[in-house]
Amino acid sequence: MLDFSTRARGDAEGRTWDAWTNLVADDMLRESIIASVLLALLTVAGMVVLLVPTMIWVRLRLPHLNRLVEFLCLLPLAIPALVIVVGIANVYSWVTYLFGDSPLTLTFAYVVLVLPYAYRSLDASLGAIDLVTLSEATRSLGGTWFTVIVRVVLPNIVPGVMGAAFISIALVLGEFVFASLLNFVTMPVALAQIYKYDAATSVAGSFASIVVISLALLALSFVGRDRRKGQTS
Repeated sequence: MLDFSTRARGDAEGRTWDAWTNLVADDMLRESIIASVLLALLTVAGMVVLLVPTMIWVRLRLPHLNRLVEFLCLLPLAIPALVIVVGIANVYSWVTYLFGDSPLTLTFAYVVLVLPYAYRSLDASLGAIDLVTLSEATRSLGGTWFTVIVRVVLPNIVPGVMGAAFISIALVLGEFVFASLLNFVTMPVALAQIYKYDAATSVAGSFASIVVISLALLALSFVGRDRRKGQTS
């Protein structure tokens, strides 16, 4: 991909970085990249706010609903994205009416899309700690449920939260079906449109996305290793 995107076109020889400069020079592509990055951040925030307190509360107060929550979170994995889009298309007409036609409104759909992957990561981290003992100790010392979740449990499941966050970012940056069928121009949609007349720029954008996600996942592995070393020492 790097070779193709830097190869000189036509009769010219050598290498050129024109395709890479187009990533910021082209107005539509630049705006779509910004929109996708903001979507990724908003999706991560929405996922954490929705899923972390829910999973903690269910494990502590309503353990008999744990299987039901797991089933609901994993359901988007079993239903094709195309079917989900068809099902929420009418709902999104109201979303755009209330919040405008910005691509950022895709946050609501993307939070649902990342639930299966985020749930597994968070579930593994919550299962690795004694959640009941931590919560009871905090409550016995006068801590509120907000203190239990934010100041006690959350710091102990940071690897799980970061894993869920990076997976969510990877999914959002590469998601095409939702954005395309709901008529929003995100980075994958813009790259698909540009590919019709400028394949080199499209490939450069795709390769840049792969590199960013790979570096993020690599950084996550080192962060998790550093935390384990700190706990061991």
